Amino acid sequence: MIDVPWEPPAVLIAVDLVILTLRAASLRVLLIERGTEPYRGAHALPGGFLAHSEEDLDAAARRELAEETGLDAGELHLEQLGVYGRPGRDPRGRVVSVAYLAIAPRLPDPVAGTDAADAAWLPADRVLAGELNLAFDHRQLVLDGVERARGKLEVSSLATAFCGPTFTIGELQTVYEAVWGIPLDPRNFYRKIQRVDGFLVPTGAEQRSLVGRPARLFKAGPSTVLSPPIGRPNEAGSSSAD
Repeated sequence: MIDVPWEPPAVLIAVDLVILTLRAASLRVLLIERGTEPYRGAHALPGGFLAHSEEDLDAAARRELAEETGLDAGELHLEQLGVYGRPGRDPRGRVVSVAYLAIAPRLPDPVAGTDAADAAWLPADRVLAGELNLAFDHRQLVLDGVERARGKLEVSSLATAFCGPTFTIGELQTVYEAVWGIPLDPRNFYRKIQRVDGFLVPTGAEQRSLVGRPARLFKAGPSTVLSPPIGRPNEAGSSSAD
């Protein structure tokens, strides 16, 4: 029997970014228009291949973010979402993608660059509903990213990453409604928020408006894990944390 030397399979490593923000009380995801083949002209997530074999994955994610959108990763909440390596997901060959979830408040209009012909904040619900056809398996990445955010809003302080340095309870409720995709009762929401020690810290300042009473301003507190959790309401309107 002749021993055949083992050769490692040719696999390319890429990073992709699911970037979420709120605009006009709507959850938006950053999508680019691909300027090159494959899928030229199609919507896709910003991302790309490692620049070299020694490039760190987190560094590659930050680089791709700047190159394709002009955004600074230092302004974002950034965490690894998952690894996607189904054979056939990329017509160029075997590509394994490490996906990242990024979140930040009031992000500016992106500036397309390098491989992107255009970049825009598009409603996430259009992707979730299948109204937008995304290149590769990027729709699945968006689905997973939104569900990750929805779940973490229940048990962590991630909602404050969508807010500015200070915010009102009403603005925080808008985050939960936009990400969960459901309306919430203001009194019930306020009651749940007040039960969580260390979630929010009052600043002592108020936000005034032309109508109604001034709203108290808060900032993110020291607790990153919410206890008790803020349960996501089910279809009947109740939640596990009620």
